[in-house]
Amino acid sequence: MEVIGNPGVMQQTVKEYLQRGNSIGFVPTMGALHEGHLSLVRRCREENDISVVSIFVNPMQFGPSGDFSRYPRNVEEDMAELSKAGVDILFMPGIEDIYPEGFATYVNVDHLSDKLCGHFRPGHFRGVATVVTKLLNIARPARAYFGRKDFQQFLIIKQLVRDLNLDTETVICPTVREADGLAMSSRNQYLSPEERNAATVIYRTLCEAKKMVISEKITFGEIRSFMERTLAAEPLVDEVQYASAFDPGTLEDISSLNVTIDKYEKEAVLLAIAVRIGSTRLIDNEPVEITGIKGGN
Repeated sequence: MEVIGNPGVMQQTVKEYLQRGNSIGFVPTMGALHEGHLSLVRRCREENDISVVSIFVNPMQFGPSGDFSRYPRNVEEDMAELSKAGVDILFMPGIEDIYPEGFATYVNVDHLSDKLCGHFRPGHFRGVATVVTKLLNIARPARAYFGRKDFQQFLIIKQLVRDLNLDTETVICPTVREADGLAMSSRNQYLSPEERNAATVIYRTLCEAKKMVISEKITFGEIRSFMERTLAAEPLVDEVQYASAFDPGTLEDISSLNVTIDKYEKEAVLLAIAVRIGSTRLIDNEPVEITGIKGGN
């Protein structure tokens, strides 16, 4: 595995591979790798000639009270895992490489960025959009891979790729879960054993809400109320930031629609949750196809 830190060297290396007719697949990460990341890496390797993974803890997407300084960093372990997985290139730039002195250009995706997590993390998605745009320009991949757990992030990146005419296909991959359903996340390391056990309420709530969507003539408002009540009943959940059904294309909260599920005009909904347990913010979501239940029982 080749390790590159300098963006110029990375661009030249990519150029040489492209001139030989190789396709490049890309997995951007912030390190602290887990099986969720590695599942993206495996798919990337399967579908491309050359696999590139980046590790860059992006300061721009952390707020003033964010956890940038304590975000888990396990560089040696990450490198060992990526080498074992057969990654061709690890791009690992420093902050000064991505944001040199005088840096003054930012990417913002309107509308999608102020929904869901954007309401609670102002500026976060501007940071994500800016760094991903830079990374895609540097790596020039045919395909870039993202996990469904960060669905809002995926939609934003898909939008910027389209709007800026970037020649990259954005690929969404399934959420990888622990045995008890908790979505894998680098931030799970922050949880105490008690908090880790309490966090299982997130996926349980999503599963129950999904059953309600599929099997009952119930309104979106009732589903939202059920989700909020269930999460709030867990003593270690300190804050429910959002828990509802959303339009998977626009991320609009559709809980105010006074219709039952079988009368909903669109083909799918997104059930999504964000909570704080202790000092840790956790998110998860489940898509639900509802085409088959339109028209009711």
